[in-house]
Amino acid sequence: MAQTGSSTMDVTFPSDEEILITRTVNAPRHLVYRAWTTPELVRRWWPGRRGEMTVADMDFRVGGTWRYVMVAHGGFEVAFHGTYREIVPNERIVHTEVMEMPETSTDGEEGTVVNTVTFEEADGGGTTVSIRTNAGSREVRDMIAQSGMEGGVREQFEIIEELAAAPA
Repeated sequence: MAQTGSSTMDVTFPSDEEILITRTVNAPRHLVYRAWTTPELVRRWWPGRRGEMTVADMDFRVGGTWRYVMVAHGGFEVAFHGTYREIVPNERIVHTEVMEMPETSTDGEEGTVVNTVTFEEADGGGTTVSIRTNAGSREVRDMIAQSGMEGGVREQFEIIEELAAAPA
């Protein structure tokens, strides 16, 4: 378990192809969901403390697409895109995710992983967020796990908690 503010973040590997990240955020579910689904707020939390977001395009509907781009400290660009497969307001979002590489198109599906994000009410008025990533293979799962992803997600959750606690 990794310590994050007043809450912990668990990263586990439920299968050879999956990563499961769980964190309880000290904010009501609807506000955490709002931070997750509002482009202006996503711009503030998605890069963590590792750079600046330059693109946060979201067509937030089933079948809609998204694309995030950030310039990391050090000047290199990191971009991801995907498609929303399922949306249950304040409860669940299922979407694909593709890390854009120089040899991939900005709308291709090669290297796709599937993320299922759930938002559950927790004791004390908080929200337990679970991110289950199905990477499709052990190799891709391990590559993601070894990418520094855990530190970045920890930073993201810290910022989400700050955003959700702030007045709208």
